[in-house]
Amino acid sequence: MDKNYILIIGWVAVMAMLSVLTSVKRVETVCGKKEYRWRPVWAVVTVLPLVWMCSQRGGIMDTGAYLEGYKDMPRAFGGIISYIGTVKKDKGFYFLSAVIKCIVGNRSVVYLFIIAALQAGMLFYVYRKYSSRYLMSFFLFLASTDYISWMFNGMRQFTAVTITFIGIKFILDKKYVKAIVLILIASLMHQSALLMIPFIFIVQGKAWNKKTLLFILAVIVVVVSVGEFTNILDSVLAETQYKNVVSDWQSWEDDGTNVLRVLVYAVPTILSLIGLKYIRNADDPIINLSTNMSIVSVGFYVVSMFTSGIFIGRLPIYFSLYSYILLPWEIDNMFTKRSARLVYVMTICAYLAFYYYQMHFAWNFI
Repeated sequence: MDKNYILIIGWVAVMAMLSVLTSVKRVETVCGKKEYRWRPVWAVVTVLPLVWMCSQRGGIMDTGAYLEGYKDMPRAFGGIISYIGTVKKDKGFYFLSAVIKCIVGNRSVVYLFIIAALQAGMLFYVYRKYSSRYLMSFFLFLASTDYISWMFNGMRQFTAVTITFIGIKFILDKKYVKAIVLILIASLMHQSALLMIPFIFIVQGKAWNKKTLLFILAVIVVVVSVGEFTNILDSVLAETQYKNVVSDWQSWEDDGTNVLRVLVYAVPTILSLIGLKYIRNADDPIINLSTNMSIVSVGFYVVSMFTSGIFIGRLPIYFSLYSYILLPWEIDNMFTKRSARLVYVMTICAYLAFYYYQMHFAWNFI
């Protein structure tokens, strides 16, 4: 058993106690309103153990494949151009990795640390700035096991995901050109980032608006006619780097995303529907956006239940990260102060139970 998987959760408790004993927050202006936010130094202190843990993870999941590829990268800047010429997809990530190797050499632990620091830096920059409860957002990211699924695994895609995530300000301000440019940069890391382009328009507006309802209707249509959907998807992807996706998941007998995981990710979306009047009354642009992103993430997860957990199930991460901004706000604003404390306790216990289930029974890590 790797004790780090337990210690990283314990670290959240340590920071929670520290936040009570020390002034870790300050007043900042967020979307035109004065709100309390964690001081940058304490936000960094909170996330550093996770970055260190990522660097020490060894060859878990597909890390071994990344490290094997890292060994083959040139050690001098002069060899990067010819090396990139041999790379067939996601050249931006491999270019970044090659540059890191030219700087730090064969020290793979340092390489993993740098990649994790870049990912965590972008991710928790957004949470520190836009989440009303930074530490709770950090806990949700951990307890959902997203850090295992993405920072220990799927490094290319998660680098792309976090790049699109820091574009939240562009989406909020409707600066679509800047948002699309950022998405295009992210697509150099992983081409799946291009999926975000239509959704930066779909998620605009109030929570649960007509555009999101149409998306839900589209999800229902896909689920009802899943056979036709896979045929269309196969044709659409025929000329891309994902041309074998449908045949791969069918040959691997991929039976879709686990229903328990889908239910866990659906909690913020379900709460947003139940307490929609509170969201409408607040009319907070961050919460409107986070709600609509959460709806989209659940839609993709539902589709992945009936298709592929390995392929389709990897797409919702572009949207589900917003749920960790949404859920703490829902608890604080949809319940009385006394009830909110109880709901927080229930939420933490439920996520810890899921964490244990996933880490012990599903992955046998603890």
